Amino acid sequence: MRLYDDLVPWYRLLDPYEDHEEEADVFTAAFERAVEGGAQTLLELGSGAGNNVVHMARRFTCTLADLSERMLALSRELNPECEHVLGDMRTLRLHRTFDAVLVHDAIVYMRTEADLRAAMETAYVHTRPGGAALFTPDCVTETFEEKTELHESEEGRRAMRCIEWDWDPDPTDTTFMSEFAFLLREGTMVHAVHDRHVVGLFPRATWVALLQDVGFAVEAISRPIGEGKTDEVFLCRKPR
Repeated sequence: MRLYDDLVPWYRLLDPYEDHEEEADVFTAAFERAVEGGAQTLLELGSGAGNNVVHMARRFTCTLADLSERMLALSRELNPECEHVLGDMRTLRLHRTFDAVLVHDAIVYMRTEADLRAAMETAYVHTRPGGAALFTPDCVTETFEEKTELHESEEGRRAMRCIEWDWDPDPTDTTFMSEFAFLLREGTMVHAVHDRHVVGLFPRATWVALLQDVGFAVEAISRPIGEGKTDEVFLCRKPR
């Protein structure tokens, strides 16, 4: 996926960290309510550019893990005080636990139930007893809708226009397509890039069943997604 590789220098134009402050505040409040004995440490799996932690590091001591070294480098620029770890959320083992574990939208790249469960198990083994984990998929099968969005941004001599198109060629499987068509301008030069992301899509019942199966107690909470709208994410407690 080029968005997390050679297009990383353009990433902040597509996804500004300022846009994540409202949901990060909701995540912080959820952890403060759910974690027994107080929450001080946080691990984010699939942390990407660090757009959540830049807001949450005011409250937590944070460790960020991601599969892309280029995205981790981008996050280090934004969160130099945080620990960064290269690793796959399906297999990462740090051999220590945290009060809170956040798994943001990178969870959508789990395209099979086996991969999804593996990521949940990673979160579980890194959550201390009495701690909590938060899983925030973009959608579940019941809420998926084909949609097209236009992203526009400019900074200095650079400008980006991006059409993002989510569509599902086979409603009977566990994936859908997220297509990104970029026009990228630097000075007077413009070039076009198409980047296809194949992402996972599972029923709500599958999410809840897998989370409970690995050992979590699951609660659905609301997350703001802009323009006064909300969606449902999964707040999970690890019993003592």
